[in-house]
Amino acid sequence: MSNIQEQVKLLIDNREKAKLGGGQKRIEAQHAKGKYTARERIEMFLDEGSFEEFDMFVTHRCYDFGMEREHFFGDGVVTGYGTVGGRLVYVFAQDFTVTAGSLSISLADKICKVMDMAMRNGAPCIGLNDSGGARIQEGVNALAGYANIFQRNVMASGVIPQISAIFGPCAGGAVYSPALTDFIIMKKDTSYMFLTGPKVVKTVTGEDVTQEQLGGALMHTSKSGVAHFAVDTEEEGLEVIKKLLSYMPQNNMEDAPVAVCTDSIARLEDSLNEIIPDNANKPYDMYEVIRAVVDNGEFLESQPSWAKNIITCFARFNGQSVGIIANQPKFMAGVLDINASRKAARFVRFCDAFNIPIVTFVDVPGFLPGTGQEYGGVITHGAKLLFAYCEATVPKVTVTLRKAYGGAYIVMSSKHIRGDINYAWPTAEIAVMGAAGAVEVLYAKELKALADQPEEKAKFIAEKEQEYRDKFSNPYNAARYGYIDDVIEPRNTRFRVIRALQSLATKRLSNPPKKHSNIPL
Repeated sequence: MSNIQEQVKLLIDNREKAKLGGGQKRIEAQHAKGKYTARERIEMFLDEGSFEEFDMFVTHRCYDFGMEREHFFGDGVVTGYGTVGGRLVYVFAQDFTVTAGSLSISLADKICKVMDMAMRNGAPCIGLNDSGGARIQEGVNALAGYANIFQRNVMASGVIPQISAIFGPCAGGAVYSPALTDFIIMKKDTSYMFLTGPKVVKTVTGEDVTQEQLGGALMHTSKSGVAHFAVDTEEEGLEVIKKLLSYMPQNNMEDAPVAVCTDSIARLEDSLNEIIPDNANKPYDMYEVIRAVVDNGEFLESQPSWAKNIITCFARFNGQSVGIIANQPKFMAGVLDINASRKAARFVRFCDAFNIPIVTFVDVPGFLPGTGQEYGGVITHGAKLLFAYCEATVPKVTVTLRKAYGGAYIVMSSKHIRGDINYAWPTAEIAVMGAAGAVEVLYAKELKALADQPEEKAKFIAEKEQEYRDKFSNPYNAARYGYIDDVIEPRNTRFRVIRALQSLATKRLSNPPKKHSNIPL
């Protein structure tokens, strides 16, 4: 065998060795836990045959605590690029079969390299997380590695889409990289995220809590709002990432891809003419409205199990990608509270960063009252949503279906905060507050005088409430001032929204030059 043949054989052998990660036994152990390996995940995620790997032969540089005795090619993470639906993406997948995917400075350098390339080439960066945390043997070098990654997450924010999937452990400092990305997907049962584990919690606070209770997928998608999607299988998680990417541009300088639309632009939905109940206090399902107007009734909802009083989702109108924010009257009457404000504000800011038009469906009775909300800082959190809408320069189309009261009317993409085209259904009620509350304020003296005459008082209240409704329980008062551009027939909503978006395709609007804004955090 010639020298060159020997060198080629060595290369081939080393490649095969690298592809085995921590070895066959550890791969089998990974499978026994119901988890795929890093390479299997990448293979499932990317278009067939498109993966180009970097740094296959990187090894760790630690020689303490016996680490010098064992080196694995790749050092616990697989990195590279490929395509999803023919579009370029960069990806890294932590390899739990190598020292439990623990982060060394070499491993961090690999991730940083792929993030730098994603930034330079303007393509999304996807992280598949499955790691035991910092490699303790490397001490401060491991911490430096995390910090280097975090810095890149921040620099990439709003420049390229960043998506994290949590398919195993993600604890301690490791949680901050996913937290800095745009969307987090977690697999039920095998993934968890927390800053301090159950043992530390028990020692410090005395609480007995399991990993699942402390940081599982269901907790983070329903209670904390940290994660956006909880999935049953890794395959489902990877499909969610692919769907997300289909609604997004490659970077902040491009527009999202336009899909072929087979759904008629002029499709009428007669059901919408009947969906608003006669009783203004009776709920209806906003999902039915969204399904009725978007292309083929299809949408991808973010954080469906958290802050259910507001809906945030991606959909398409005539093939164009949009972000939809909609109050949900079926849950807490669609009121805005701390969590709903946070959820919607982050979604608005993502859409604005990546040139995705925003369509808002409004039915909001106001902000949730009470000491729990006020002590929790609902003013500041509500201001986040207001700030996000005010700052957004993408096309904004707003449709008010029913209630739009008080400050919540202003916050929900009203004309006054640069809503481009604002429509209302004939059932819209735009006012400072509802009729009952308004009468108490406007006629406080008269009501006090009638305190001893309950029948007369009730009659007076009924008359004044009806008078208030006649004036404000319709959209025409707001339309008179130009705050509503047109009152539209509900069944014609799809057509009017599409036409509005088409007219805004060439919108140009910029905010004043500044280093950055100071959003109320």
